[in-house]
Amino acid sequence: MRHADTVDALVVGFTGPRRRPHHLVLAVGDEGGPARVSTRLKPVLAVQVGEALGGAMVVGERQAGGEPYTRVETDLVVAVLAGSGRHGTLTVTRMR
Repeated sequence: MRHADTVDALVVGFTGPRRRPHHLVLAVGDEGGPARVSTRLKPVLAVQVGEALGGAMVVGERQAGGEPYTRVETDLVVAVLAGSGRHGTLTVTRMR
């Protein structure tokens, strides 16, 4: 049986171009764990997120899960399906 809960996550970075990010790098919950990379964003959601990231300040380049990403300072929060399966993928469902 597979199970997934919707949780809020703070956007701390992105991969790809700012206007249409491919993946988001997220801080999930209050546990202060490592940043995690989401699954690839759907095209419509990528445009919405890109618009919201327009004014975000770039802090630098980092790596999460071995993948380079652009680190940003923002208060953008997204809802994600956090799968509890073997790979624990994060699928962004919408912006908050």
